[in-house]
Order: sequence, then structure tokens, then C-alpha cells
Amino acid sequence: MYFLLNVLGVLVVLGLIYLCSPNKRNVKWKSILTLLIVELLMTWFMLSTKIGTWVINQIASFFTWLITCANEGISFVFPSVMANEQVDFFFSALMPIIFIVTFFDILTYFGILTWLIDKVGWLISKVSGLPKLESFFSIQMMFLGNTEALAVLRYQLATLREQRLLTFGIMSMSSISGSIIGAYLSMVPATYVFAAIPLNCLNALLIANMLNPVDVSKEEDIVYVPAKHERKDFFSTISNSMLVGIRMVIVITAMVIGYVALTASINGILGFIVEGLSVQKIFSVVFSPFAYLLGLSGKDAMYVAQLMGIKLATNEFVAMLDLKDKISGLAPHTVAVAVTFLTSFANFSTVGMIYGTFNSILSEEKSHIIGRNFWKLLVSGMAVSLLSAMVVGLFIW
Repeated sequence: MYFLLNVLGVLVVLGLIYLCSPNKRNVKWKSILTLLIVELLMTWFMLSTKIGTWVINQIASFFTWLITCANEGISFVFPSVMANEQVDFFFSALMPIIFIVTFFDILTYFGILTWLIDKVGWLISKVSGLPKLESFFSIQMMFLGNTEALAVLRYQLATLREQRLLTFGIMSMSSISGSIIGAYLSMVPATYVFAAIPLNCLNALLIANMLNPVDVSKEEDIVYVPAKHERKDFFSTISNSMLVGIRMVIVITAMVIGYVALTASINGILGFIVEGLSVQKIFSVVFSPFAYLLGLSGKDAMYVAQLMGIKLATNEFVAMLDLKDKISGLAPHTVAVAVTFLTSFANFSTVGMIYGTFNSILSEEKSHIIGRNFWKLLVSGMAVSLLSAMVVGLFIW
């Protein structure tokens, strides 16, 4: 029964997105069906085969090694803190970002990450039949993050039509950053984090194609490649990366502190009005129908619905911190769908980040396309997260 609910959930999400589409006639159903088939095969390979499990374990080991290297640097500066049996979230999850950002930028400097993104993006374009630039971007933002990926494509974005620009805004809601993965792994199982990353990539394309279908000519379908003169020297690159990393740590720290405190204050006000009422309880009711469509029941459905609300209102870090404390008492299917759903940047503050990025790299006039379509970005972010979680849920019981 719960498996059938999970299957129904996929159909319901696609149906709701189709109803929200302002241009239903141009939806490319062949591309959508192709992407869904690829997702199912890929998820089966990752979660149900020995080779797929081995691949995920190797990737997880690689990121664990990166975190270990990062901890060496942290231990040098904060030896007494890192010697504790239980290390605070700031040091265990956020400080490693400084090194991981630098590591990924080194891969980009030597063209390794750029080559990987380009080839995989080309492959997705061939399989799905969707434009190369959008396919390229879907891969790029999963490693670089939405604002960084938009910045890399800034010269090409400046030449695009407004409707096509909206596609990039919609897709940006479903990103993560390679530098953040280490923080996720300190809180939730690696298997579902690494399963969510490629699924979010494909679902971002799928949902964008439904919410904002755009016809792209061959002349328009090109990928921007930075010129050699745009690159800084190696030392400047890694030094700048470290500064970018510490800024990310500060921003994330501020967001976690601020949103947790804000949620607590709102809960205090709500509790004063109605005893026991909280933001979590309100969202658990609003999102409960989708939680049941994830193949969950009873307590687990209400708890995952609560996590959905926490992620949307605050961010995935706050929700993961809550899940981390309760994960040992949850069923495997519940853990799988919850972690997969949380592995993306889809929340209110992300819309603001995307708007600010458009404003800074393009123009105030072009950034209005984001402001006017605020609801599309939020809907797309939640739909991608739900769809990825539902696909993973089909294979874990």
C-alpha cells in the first residue's frame, strides 16, 4: 500500500506542476519521460546494486578524506576544541568548508572540474533533448552552488531572452554546493546525500521544462567557456578561495543562528496566542499530504512534514540538525526520503540570493523576472525535492 502511495506521489507532483504551468502546450513530454526513466535506472543502480553501492561508498570515502584533511588545519588553529569527544557543529561541519572550497577551486583552475561538468552536461543534453546550456548549468550548480554557477555564466546570461533567464532562476532553487557536502555528511547518511545530488540535477531540468517551457534554437544553444585571460594566477586563486570559504562559514553561521532564534521567537508568540502552537506544528499540517505521498504513515509522516516546513522557512541545516538527533529511531524508508528531501537549498532565503545574484551580475531590470515569479521558484524547489525523495523512496523499504 505504501509503495503505491509513493508511486502516486510522483504522479501527483508532476500533475500539480503541469497545472501550474502557464504554457502547457509547449511542455516536452518526451524529454520528461526520458528523464524519469533515467532517474529510475540511476537510482536502482546507486541503491540496489553492489557496484552502485561501491561507487557511492568510494565517493563518500573521498569526501571523508577531504574532511579529515580539513580537520588537520582546524586542529592546528583550535587544538583544544578538536580534542574534545564531541565537537561543536561550527567546527565539525562548517569550518571544513574553507578547505573544501579551495580544493574544488583547484580542480576548476586546472580544468578538471570544468571538463567533468561539460561532458556530463553534454550527455544529459543528448539523453533528454533539452538545451546544452541548461543541461550544463544543472550539473555545474550541483558542484559550484547556484550563485557561483550563475556568476560563471554571467556573460552568456546577459544575452538570453527574459523567459529563458527565468529557467535558470527556477533551476537555481534545486542546487547544492560541493563545498557543503562535508557539512551534510556530518549529520546524515552519505548514501542518500549522494543519491539526491544527481536526482536534483535531473529533476531541476524536468520541473523547469514544465513550469517554464522554452523553445531554444541551435544558434542560441551554446555554452560559455571562460577565456584564458580571465583566470588569475594559482596563488591568487587558492588565497581567494580560502577567503570565499570563510565568508561562507560566517554567512551560514549567521543564518543558522538567526533562523533558529527567529523560529523560537515566532513559536513563543504563537504559543502565547494558542498554547502548544508552533511553526513546526503548522507546517506539519500543511505538508502532511505530501509526507503521506512519500509512502509514510502516522508519526513518521508528521515528523517529515515538520522537517519540510523547517527547511522551507529556515534552511536545510536546521532541519538536518533536528533529524540528526532522531535518525536512529526512524525506519530506513523514512530516513531515505527525509535526507533526500533535505539535500538542496530550496527555501525562502534562496530566492533572495538568486534575486541578488541576478541584480549584481546582470541588471536590476533583468532581476525583476525573479521577483515577478517568486512563487514559481518556491514551487519548483519544493517539487524537485519531493520528486527526488519519492524516487529514492521507491527503492528503500
